[in-house]
Amino acid sequence: MITLIKNADVYAPDALGRNDILLAGERIARIAPQIELSGNDVTVVDGSMLIATPGLVDSLVHIIGGGGEGGFRTRTPELDFVDAALAGVTTLVGVLGTDAVTRTLTNLLAKASALTEEGLSCYCHTGSYQIPVKTLFDSVQEDLILIDKFIGVGEVAIADHRSSQPTLNELKKLAAEARVGGMLAGKGGIVSVHVGDAPEGLSLIEKLVAESDIPITQFLPTHINRNQRLFVTALDYARHGGYIDFTTSTTPELLAQGEVKCSRGLKEALDAGVPVSQITFSSDANASLPRFDAAGHFAGLGIGRIGSLLGEVRDAVLHEQVALADALSVVSRNPARALRLSQKGTLAAGMDADLLLLNSRLQVHSVWARGRLLVNKGELAVQPLLAD
Repeated sequence: MITLIKNADVYAPDALGRNDILLAGERIARIAPQIELSGNDVTVVDGSMLIATPGLVDSLVHIIGGGGEGGFRTRTPELDFVDAALAGVTTLVGVLGTDAVTRTLTNLLAKASALTEEGLSCYCHTGSYQIPVKTLFDSVQEDLILIDKFIGVGEVAIADHRSSQPTLNELKKLAAEARVGGMLAGKGGIVSVHVGDAPEGLSLIEKLVAESDIPITQFLPTHINRNQRLFVTALDYARHGGYIDFTTSTTPELLAQGEVKCSRGLKEALDAGVPVSQITFSSDANASLPRFDAAGHFAGLGIGRIGSLLGEVRDAVLHEQVALADALSVVSRNPARALRLSQKGTLAAGMDADLLLLNSRLQVHSVWARGRLLVNKGELAVQPLLAD
Protein backbone atom coordinates (compact mmCIF):
# COMPACT_ATOMS: atom_id res chain seq x y z
CA MET A 1 0.00 0.00 0.00
CA ILE A 2 1.76 3.17 -1.24
CA THR A 3 0.20 6.63 -1.04
CA LEU A 4 1.78 9.84 -2.30
CA ILE A 5 0.22 13.06 -1.03
CA LYS A 6 1.29 15.97 -3.22
CA ASN A 7 1.86 19.60 -2.27
CA ALA A 8 0.17 19.68 1.14
CA ASP A 9 0.80 22.45 3.67
CA VAL A 10 2.54 20.26 6.26
CA TYR A 11 2.37 20.79 10.02
CA ALA A 12 4.37 18.02 11.68
CA PRO A 13 3.06 19.64 14.02
CA ASP A 14 5.76 22.28 13.42
CA ALA A 15 5.22 24.15 10.16
CA LEU A 16 7.25 22.55 7.36
CA GLY A 17 5.69 24.41 4.43
CA ARG A 18 4.57 22.84 1.15
CA ASN A 19 5.75 19.23 0.86
CA ASP A 20 4.92 15.84 -0.56
CA ILE A 21 4.40 12.94 1.85
CA LEU A 22 5.06 9.33 0.90
CA LEU A 23 3.29 6.61 2.89
CA ALA A 24 4.55 3.05 2.44
CA GLY A 25 2.76 0.30 4.33
CA GLU A 26 2.19 1.45 7.91
CA ARG A 27 5.00 4.04 7.95
CA ILE A 28 5.84 7.45 6.59
CA ALA A 29 8.64 6.79 4.10
CA ARG A 30 9.59 10.35 3.19
CA ILE A 31 8.61 14.02 3.41
CA ALA A 32 10.17 16.31 0.81
CA PRO A 33 9.26 19.22 -1.50
CA GLN A 34 9.17 17.03 -4.62
CA ILE A 35 8.70 13.26 -4.57
CA GLU A 36 8.24 11.58 -7.93
CA LEU A 37 6.77 8.09 -7.91
CA SER A 38 4.32 6.40 -10.23
CA GLY A 39 2.94 2.98 -10.98
CA ASN A 40 -0.16 0.87 -10.60
CA ASP A 41 0.52 0.37 -6.88
CA VAL A 42 0.80 4.10 -6.11
CA THR A 43 -2.23 6.15 -5.09
CA VAL A 44 -1.63 9.87 -5.67
CA VAL A 45 -3.62 12.37 -3.58
CA ASP A 46 -3.80 16.09 -4.37
CA GLY A 47 -3.12 17.96 -1.12
CA SER A 48 -2.61 21.39 -2.68
CA MET A 49 -5.58 23.01 -0.94
CA LEU A 50 -5.20 21.07 2.30
CA ILE A 51 -3.26 21.02 5.58
CA ALA A 52 -1.46 17.81 6.55
CA THR A 53 -1.17 17.11 10.29
CA PRO A 54 -0.44 14.13 12.53
CA GLY A 55 -3.41 11.97 13.45
CA LEU A 56 -4.86 13.11 16.77
CA VAL A 57 -3.69 11.38 19.97
CA ASP A 58 -6.43 11.22 22.63
CA SER A 59 -5.03 10.22 26.02
CA LEU A 60 -8.33 9.71 27.84
CA VAL A 61 -11.35 7.95 26.34
CA HIS A 62 -14.00 5.84 28.08
CA ILE A 63 -14.10 3.38 25.21
CA ILE A 64 -16.55 1.03 26.99
CA GLY A 65 -18.62 3.88 28.38
CA GLY A 66 -18.70 5.33 31.85
CA GLY A 67 -21.06 7.02 34.16
CA GLY A 68 -23.59 5.56 36.49
CA GLU A 69 -23.36 8.35 39.07
CA GLY A 70 -27.11 8.76 38.71
CA GLY A 71 -27.87 5.05 38.80
CA PHE A 72 -27.83 2.33 36.16
CA ARG A 73 -29.94 4.31 33.71
CA THR A 74 -27.17 6.93 33.46
CA ARG A 75 -24.51 4.52 32.15
CA THR A 76 -23.02 5.95 28.96
CA PRO A 77 -22.51 3.96 25.72
CA GLU A 78 -19.33 2.53 24.21
CA LEU A 79 -17.24 4.54 21.76
CA ASP A 80 -18.07 3.88 18.12
CA PHE A 81 -15.07 3.41 15.80
CA VAL A 82 -16.82 5.57 13.18
CA ASP A 83 -17.01 8.53 15.57
CA ALA A 84 -13.28 8.34 16.30
CA ALA A 85 -12.30 8.01 12.64
CA LEU A 86 -14.47 10.91 11.49
CA ALA A 87 -13.06 13.03 14.34
CA GLY A 88 -9.50 12.45 13.14
CA VAL A 89 -8.43 10.47 16.22
CA THR A 90 -6.00 7.72 15.18
CA THR A 91 -4.46 6.91 18.59
CA LEU A 92 -6.36 6.68 21.86
CA VAL A 93 -6.10 5.37 25.41
CA GLY A 94 -9.06 3.59 27.00
CA VAL A 95 -9.70 3.92 30.73
CA LEU A 96 -12.09 2.94 33.47
CA GLY A 97 -13.51 5.63 35.73
CA THR A 98 -15.81 5.70 38.73
CA ASP A 99 -17.26 2.27 38.02
CA ALA A 100 -14.76 -0.60 38.14
CA VAL A 101 -17.40 -3.14 39.17
CA THR A 102 -19.74 -3.39 36.18
CA ARG A 103 -17.05 -1.97 33.85
CA THR A 104 -14.07 -4.33 33.85
CA LEU A 105 -10.49 -4.45 32.60
CA THR A 106 -11.25 -7.53 30.50
CA ASN A 107 -14.05 -5.63 28.76
CA LEU A 108 -11.70 -2.67 28.31
CA LEU A 109 -9.04 -4.84 26.69
CA ALA A 110 -11.56 -6.50 24.37
CA LYS A 111 -12.84 -3.12 23.17
CA ALA A 112 -9.29 -1.81 22.68
CA SER A 113 -8.50 -4.85 20.56
CA ALA A 114 -11.66 -4.32 18.52
CA LEU A 115 -10.79 -0.66 17.81
CA THR A 116 -7.27 -1.72 16.83
CA GLU A 117 -8.61 -4.37 14.46
CA GLU A 118 -10.84 -1.71 12.88
CA GLY A 119 -7.78 0.40 12.10
CA LEU A 120 -6.99 2.65 15.07
CA SER A 121 -4.12 2.35 17.57
CA CYS A 122 -5.82 1.80 20.91
CA TYR A 123 -4.06 1.31 24.25
CA CYS A 124 -5.35 1.06 27.83
CA HIS A 125 -4.53 1.91 31.40
CA THR A 126 -4.92 -0.64 34.17
CA GLY A 127 -6.79 0.40 37.32
CA SER A 128 -9.51 3.03 37.70
CA TYR A 129 -10.51 5.78 40.16
CA GLN A 130 -9.79 3.68 43.22
CA ILE A 131 -6.61 2.99 45.19
CA PRO A 132 -5.73 0.18 45.82
CA VAL A 133 -6.28 -0.37 42.11
CA LYS A 134 -7.95 -3.37 40.60
CA THR A 135 -5.63 -5.21 38.19
CA LEU A 136 -5.86 -8.29 36.00
CA PHE A 137 -2.74 -9.92 37.42
CA ASP A 138 -1.62 -9.48 41.01
CA SER A 139 -0.04 -6.06 40.57
CA VAL A 140 0.27 -3.00 38.35
CA GLN A 141 3.78 -4.10 37.45
CA GLU A 142 2.58 -7.47 36.19
CA ASP A 143 -0.19 -5.85 34.13
CA LEU A 144 2.25 -3.43 32.50
CA ILE A 145 4.90 -6.06 31.84
CA LEU A 146 2.69 -8.92 30.70
CA ILE A 147 -0.17 -7.21 28.85
CA ASP A 148 0.92 -5.40 25.71
CA LYS A 149 -1.95 -2.93 25.53
CA PHE A 150 -1.55 -1.63 29.10
CA ILE A 151 0.76 1.40 29.03
CA GLY A 152 -0.08 3.10 32.34
CA VAL A 153 -2.47 3.24 35.26
CA GLY A 154 -5.56 5.31 35.94
CA GLU A 155 -7.47 7.42 35.78
CA VAL A 156 -6.83 7.51 39.55
CA ALA A 157 -9.03 10.08 41.29
CA ILE A 158 -7.88 12.72 43.76
CA ALA A 159 -9.56 15.83 45.17
CA ASP A 160 -12.98 14.37 44.38
CA HIS A 161 -15.85 13.09 46.52
CA ARG A 162 -16.02 10.03 44.22
CA SER A 163 -12.37 9.09 44.83
CA SER A 164 -11.12 6.55 47.37
CA GLN A 165 -9.47 9.47 49.21
CA PRO A 166 -5.94 8.15 48.65
CA THR A 167 -3.14 9.02 51.05
CA LEU A 168 0.23 10.36 50.02
CA ASN A 169 1.92 7.00 50.64
CA GLU A 170 -0.72 5.11 48.67
CA LEU A 171 -0.26 7.34 45.64
CA LYS A 172 3.52 7.26 46.02
CA LYS A 173 3.64 3.45 46.05
CA LEU A 174 1.34 3.28 43.05
CA ALA A 175 3.47 5.74 41.08
CA ALA A 176 6.66 3.85 41.95
CA GLU A 177 5.15 0.57 40.84
CA ALA A 178 3.87 2.08 37.59
CA ARG A 179 7.26 3.63 36.93
CA VAL A 180 9.21 0.41 37.43
CA GLY A 181 6.66 -1.63 35.49
CA GLY A 182 6.90 0.83 32.63
CA MET A 183 10.69 0.76 32.66
CA LEU A 184 10.81 -3.02 32.55
CA ALA A 185 8.25 -3.20 29.74
CA GLY A 186 9.65 -0.30 27.71
CA LYS A 187 6.49 1.74 28.31
CA GLY A 188 5.68 5.08 29.87
CA GLY A 189 4.05 3.71 33.01
CA ILE A 190 2.23 7.03 33.23
CA VAL A 191 -0.19 7.67 36.10
CA SER A 192 -3.30 9.33 34.69
CA VAL A 193 -4.84 11.39 37.50
CA HIS A 194 -8.45 12.57 37.56
CA VAL A 195 -8.45 15.85 39.50
CA GLY A 196 -11.79 16.79 40.99
CA ASP A 197 -13.39 19.98 42.34
CA ALA A 198 -12.07 19.80 45.91
CA PRO A 199 -9.85 22.71 47.03
CA GLU A 200 -6.71 20.55 47.48
CA GLY A 201 -6.40 20.25 43.71
CA LEU A 202 -2.90 19.12 42.69
CA SER A 203 -1.37 19.43 46.15
CA LEU A 204 -1.11 15.66 46.69
CA ILE A 205 0.98 15.22 43.53
CA GLU A 206 3.08 18.30 44.31
CA LYS A 207 3.85 17.00 47.80
CA LEU A 208 4.69 13.54 46.45
CA VAL A 209 7.14 14.97 43.93
CA ALA A 210 8.74 17.19 46.58
CA GLU A 211 9.19 14.29 49.02
CA SER A 212 10.36 11.56 46.61
CA ASP A 213 12.58 11.04 43.59
CA ILE A 214 9.60 10.18 41.36
CA PRO A 215 9.67 12.75 38.53
CA ILE A 216 6.74 15.09 38.01
CA THR A 217 6.43 13.78 34.43
CA GLN A 218 5.29 10.39 35.77
CA PHE A 219 1.87 11.97 36.22
CA LEU A 220 -0.66 13.26 33.71
CA PRO A 221 -3.32 15.15 35.71
CA THR A 222 -6.48 15.75 33.74
CA HIS A 223 -9.61 17.92 33.96
CA ILE A 224 -7.45 20.82 35.16
CA ASN A 225 -9.72 23.31 33.37
CA ARG A 226 -12.75 22.24 35.41
CA ASN A 227 -12.67 25.48 37.46
CA GLN A 228 -10.68 28.70 37.60
CA ARG A 229 -8.97 27.89 40.90
CA LEU A 230 -7.57 24.58 39.68
CA PHE A 231 -6.66 26.10 36.32
CA VAL A 232 -4.54 28.83 37.90
CA THR A 233 -2.65 26.41 40.17
CA ALA A 234 -2.12 24.06 37.22
CA LEU A 235 -0.32 26.80 35.28
CA ASP A 236 2.30 27.02 38.02
CA TYR A 237 2.50 23.22 38.14
CA ALA A 238 3.24 23.16 34.40
CA ARG A 239 5.85 25.91 34.70
CA HIS A 240 7.65 23.57 37.12
CA GLY A 241 7.81 20.83 34.48
CA GLY A 242 4.56 18.94 34.95
CA TYR A 243 2.13 17.97 32.21
CA ILE A 244 -1.38 19.40 32.42
CA ASP A 245 -4.32 18.00 30.46
CA PHE A 246 -7.39 20.03 29.49
CA THR A 247 -10.69 18.20 28.93
CA THR A 248 -12.37 19.23 25.68
CA SER A 249 -15.80 17.69 26.33
CA THR A 250 -18.07 20.01 28.25
CA THR A 251 -21.62 21.34 28.51
CA PRO A 252 -23.08 24.86 28.60
CA GLU A 253 -23.98 24.28 32.25
CA LEU A 254 -20.40 23.37 33.20
CA LEU A 255 -19.03 26.42 31.39
CA ALA A 256 -21.59 28.60 33.17
CA GLN A 257 -20.42 27.15 36.49
CA GLY A 258 -16.83 28.29 35.87
CA GLU A 259 -15.19 25.62 33.73
CA VAL A 260 -12.48 27.11 31.50
CA LYS A 261 -13.11 26.41 27.81
CA CYS A 262 -10.09 24.54 26.40
CA SER A 263 -9.40 26.88 23.52
CA ARG A 264 -9.43 29.87 25.83
CA GLY A 265 -7.43 28.01 28.46
CA LEU A 266 -4.70 27.22 25.95
CA LYS A 267 -4.44 30.87 24.99
CA GLU A 268 -4.27 31.97 28.63
CA ALA A 269 -1.71 29.31 29.51
CA LEU A 270 0.59 30.32 26.66
CA ASP A 271 0.21 34.00 27.53
CA ALA A 272 1.12 33.12 31.14
CA GLY A 273 4.43 31.63 30.01
CA VAL A 274 3.56 27.94 30.19
CA PRO A 275 5.63 26.02 27.61
CA VAL A 276 3.31 24.54 25.01
CA SER A 277 5.20 21.24 25.41
CA GLN A 278 3.63 20.79 28.87
CA ILE A 279 0.00 21.08 27.70
CA THR A 280 -2.24 18.34 26.31
CA PHE A 281 -5.92 18.09 25.38
CA SER A 282 -8.02 14.93 25.80
CA SER A 283 -11.68 14.42 24.99
CA ASP A 284 -12.88 12.29 27.93
CA ALA A 285 -15.15 10.85 25.24
CA ASN A 286 -18.10 8.69 26.31
CA ALA A 287 -17.61 9.64 29.93
CA SER A 288 -20.50 11.01 31.89
CA LEU A 289 -20.35 14.73 32.56
CA PRO A 290 -22.31 14.71 35.82
CA ARG A 291 -23.70 17.78 37.51
CA PHE A 292 -24.10 17.90 41.28
CA ASP A 293 -26.00 20.47 43.32
CA ALA A 294 -24.57 22.35 46.31
CA ALA A 295 -25.44 19.43 48.58
CA GLY A 296 -23.54 16.97 46.40
CA HIS A 297 -26.68 15.37 44.93
CA PHE A 298 -26.70 14.20 41.31
CA ALA A 299 -28.50 16.81 39.19
CA GLY A 300 -28.02 15.79 35.56
CA LEU A 301 -25.72 14.28 32.97
CA GLY A 302 -23.97 15.02 29.68
CA ILE A 303 -21.81 12.69 27.58
CA GLY A 304 -18.25 13.37 26.42
CA ARG A 305 -17.72 13.55 22.65
CA ILE A 306 -14.55 12.58 20.81
CA GLY A 307 -15.22 15.20 18.14
CA SER A 308 -14.63 17.91 20.76
CA LEU A 309 -10.86 17.31 20.51
CA LEU A 310 -10.46 18.81 17.03
CA GLY A 311 -13.27 21.25 17.77
CA GLU A 312 -11.25 22.92 20.51
CA VAL A 313 -8.14 23.01 18.31
CA ARG A 314 -10.25 24.76 15.69
CA ASP A 315 -11.60 27.27 18.21
CA ALA A 316 -8.11 27.94 19.57
CA VAL A 317 -6.83 28.84 16.10
CA LEU A 318 -9.86 30.58 14.59
CA HIS A 319 -11.20 32.38 17.69
CA GLU A 320 -8.25 32.71 20.09
CA GLN A 321 -5.52 33.29 17.47
CA VAL A 322 -3.32 30.51 18.84
CA ALA A 323 -0.67 29.48 16.31
CA LEU A 324 -1.75 26.39 14.40
CA ALA A 325 1.47 24.53 15.25
CA ASP A 326 0.89 25.12 18.98
CA ALA A 327 -2.77 24.10 18.83
CA LEU A 328 -1.91 20.92 16.95
CA SER A 329 0.92 20.07 19.35
CA VAL A 330 -1.44 19.63 22.30
CA VAL A 331 -3.38 16.88 20.45
CA SER A 332 -0.47 15.14 18.73
CA ARG A 333 3.19 15.39 19.73
CA ASN A 334 2.63 16.41 23.36
CA PRO A 335 0.30 13.57 24.42
CA ALA A 336 2.40 11.05 22.47
CA ARG A 337 5.49 12.26 24.33
CA ALA A 338 3.75 12.23 27.71
CA LEU A 339 2.55 8.66 27.11
CA ARG A 340 5.97 7.62 25.67
CA LEU A 341 4.42 6.52 22.38
CA SER A 342 7.51 7.10 20.30
CA GLN A 343 5.94 6.25 16.91
CA LYS A 344 2.99 8.59 17.30
CA GLY A 345 2.17 12.28 17.18
CA THR A 346 4.69 13.55 14.61
CA LEU A 347 4.97 13.54 10.83
CA ALA A 348 8.48 12.34 9.98
CA ALA A 349 10.13 9.55 8.03
CA GLY A 350 9.92 6.28 9.96
CA MET A 351 6.94 7.32 12.09
CA ASP A 352 3.58 5.55 11.93
CA ALA A 353 1.53 6.72 8.95
CA ASP A 354 -1.18 8.38 11.06
CA LEU A 355 -2.12 11.49 9.14
CA LEU A 356 -4.94 13.96 8.60
CA LEU A 357 -5.73 16.27 5.74
CA LEU A 358 -7.73 19.28 6.96
CA ASN A 359 -9.42 22.00 4.94
CA SER A 360 -8.90 25.71 5.57
CA ARG A 361 -11.57 25.65 8.31
CA LEU A 362 -9.67 22.85 10.06
CA GLN A 363 -12.35 20.29 9.28
CA VAL A 364 -11.46 16.68 8.49
CA HIS A 365 -11.02 15.93 4.80
CA SER A 366 -9.05 12.64 4.95
CA VAL A 367 -7.69 10.32 7.63
CA TRP A 368 -5.01 7.65 7.38
CA ALA A 369 -4.27 5.36 10.34
CA ARG A 370 -1.19 3.16 10.09
CA GLY A 371 -1.22 3.84 6.34
CA ARG A 372 -4.83 2.81 5.77
CA LEU A 373 -7.32 5.34 4.45
CA LEU A 374 -10.23 5.55 6.90
CA VAL A 375 -11.89 8.80 5.81
CA ASN A 376 -11.93 10.36 2.34
CA LYS A 377 -13.44 13.79 1.59
CA GLY A 378 -15.19 13.79 4.95
CA GLU A 379 -16.86 10.42 4.41
CA LEU A 380 -16.00 7.04 5.90
CA ALA A 381 -13.81 5.13 3.41
CA VAL A 382 -14.08 1.72 5.12
CA GLN A 383 -17.09 -0.46 5.78
CA PRO A 384 -17.67 -1.17 9.49
CA LEU A 385 -18.29 -4.86 10.19
CA LEU A 386 -21.25 -3.93 12.37
CA ALA A 387 -23.37 -1.61 10.25
CA ASP A 388 -27.00 -0.61 10.52
